[in-house]
Amino acid sequence: MFYHDKRLQYTVRVEKPNANFARLLQQAVGGVEGEIRVMMQYLFQAWNSRGPAKYRDMLLNTGTEEIGHIEMLATAIALNLEKAPNDLKDDIANSNALVGAVMGGQDPRHVLSAGLGCMAADANGVPFNGSWVVSTGNIASDMYANVHAEASGRVLATRLYEMTDDAGMKDMLSFLIARDTMHQNQWLAALEELGGVQGAVPIPNSFPAEKQAEAFAYTYVNTYIGEQDQAQGRWTNGPSIDGKGSFSQEKIRGLGDEPRLGPPHPLAHAQAEQMTGSGGKDLLEKVSGMLS
Repeated sequence: MFYHDKRLQYTVRVEKPNANFARLLQQAVGGVEGEIRVMMQYLFQAWNSRGPAKYRDMLLNTGTEEIGHIEMLATAIALNLEKAPNDLKDDIANSNALVGAVMGGQDPRHVLSAGLGCMAADANGVPFNGSWVVSTGNIASDMYANVHAEASGRVLATRLYEMTDDAGMKDMLSFLIARDTMHQNQWLAALEELGGVQGAVPIPNSFPAEKQAEAFAYTYVNTYIGEQDQAQGRWTNGPSIDGKGSFSQEKIRGLGDEPRLGPPHPLAHAQAEQMTGSGGKDLLEKVSGMLS
C-alpha cells in the first residue's frame, strides 16, 4: 500500500526556463541511469524479497523515495517547458520552425505527445525499458546492482549540474546528487552487514565451493596474442579478494576439442552443399533413410 503527500520532497524552482534543458532532464527520468529504473528496481526487489524483513523495508522505503524524485524531475521539466520563451509555443503552429526546434535540441514530443509535460522516456525520446530492472532474488547480487545504478545516476546528475546556469536547477540537482551519495553508501552498508566482500563473494555464497572447477576459480586469463610480459595487477597475484584462494595468471589455451556439429536437418532446408559430409556421402540421403 502506498500513500502520497501533495508536497514535493524538495523545492523545485526554475529561474531561466529552457526547453532544451527539459529534454536533457528526461535522461534522469527515463534513461538507463534514471529514476524510473531505480524506483522499479528497488520496488521489485522489495516485492520479491525473502528473508529478514528489514531488507524488504529498506528497499520499499528507498523505492518509494525514488517516486518522489521522479515527481521532482517531472515538475522541473514541465516548468522548463511551460515558461520557456514564446518561440517554443510558436513552433507548435509552424512546422518548419518545429523542425528547427528539433535541430536546436528541443523535443517536439514535449509538445505533441505530452502537452508541455514530462514523458517516461530518455533524452532521445526512447521509452523506458523494463529490461534494465535488476531483481535476482539474491540480496548481495541486488545490492551490487543497486550500487552501480546509484553510481551511474550520480554521474548523470553531476553532468546535468554542469550543463545549467539556472540556480534553481542546480539546487534541485545538488539535492539529488546528495541522495545518490546516501544510497550508494546505504547499499554498501547492507553488503557490509551481509559479511562484506569476503562474506558475500562469490555470489551466491550458498553454492558449495567443491562443486565449481576450483582450478579455474582464481586464474586471470590473458588473451593477448603477443609475447610481451604478462599483465600485472592486484587481480593477477596474491590472495583473492574473498580470501578463499590465490590469484594466478596464464595465457589462454584451448582445453576443449574442435566443435563438430551434426548435419543439417532435412526439414530445415539448408543448401544442398551443406548436406555432404566426409567420404562424399550425401547426408541428406543418409538421414532420409534413417527417417524412413
